[in-house]
Amino acid sequence: MRDVIFCILTLISCQSIIGQNETTTESDTLYREDQFYFGITYNLLGKMPESMSQNGFSSGFHLGFIRDMPINKSRNIAFGLGLGYSANSYNQNLLISKDQSGDFNYSLLESASFNKNKFSTHLIEIPFEFRWRTSTTNSYKFWRIYSGFKLGYVFASTSKFKSSGQSIKLKNISHFEKIQYGFTLSVGYNTWNTYLYYSLNSIFKNEAEIDSESIDINAIKIGLIFYIL
Repeated sequence: MRDVIFCILTLISCQSIIGQNETTTESDTLYREDQFYFGITYNLLGKMPESMSQNGFSSGFHLGFIRDMPINKSRNIAFGLGLGYSANSYNQNLLISKDQSGDFNYSLLESASFNKNKFSTHLIEIPFEFRWRTSTTNSYKFWRIYSGFKLGYVFASTSKFKSSGQSIKLKNISHFEKIQYGFTLSVGYNTWNTYLYYSLNSIFKNEAEIDSESIDINAIKIGLIFYIL
């Protein structure tokens, strides 16, 4: 994963040097929509097993930078490649616990039997986008449709459970899939844009089971994303 991130950073740096040289000679025709982004999402769980449900508000927080690489003369069609950070929580009734031998166990709770139960993930992400917009060199307010793919690496995970008589907190749960990937879509005008992420793989590895069946749930994130030049 370190090699992948190093390659991405090298590519972005090279693009930045090229962009600076081009801007010096033809600043009016070689503009780019290089952007920092900030997003907030409501996180859903897809493919949940029977009797599993979400409760409360499950949130996501996302930020990063995307390097814009136009591919046509009018520069309203481009590829985008970036690097970002994402923090996500999922409130639900799946209890993650540890037995005396250190193995992780999974069970479903009754909604009235706990005060808090959630797991959280922290990721380093590499977004790749195909970008269409109505921007010009003189207009910073425009329509955009950005579709793409996002690759993420889970570098930290936690699980928290709290009831009237018990509290469980676990860190770095080995059954979380380290690599997460999925499709993304951003549609909007100017700074405000709706955002959708649909994960193509499971949050958990096959070793995470309930009654000998794998917990094959995936992440779906819906919210707003803000682009800042």
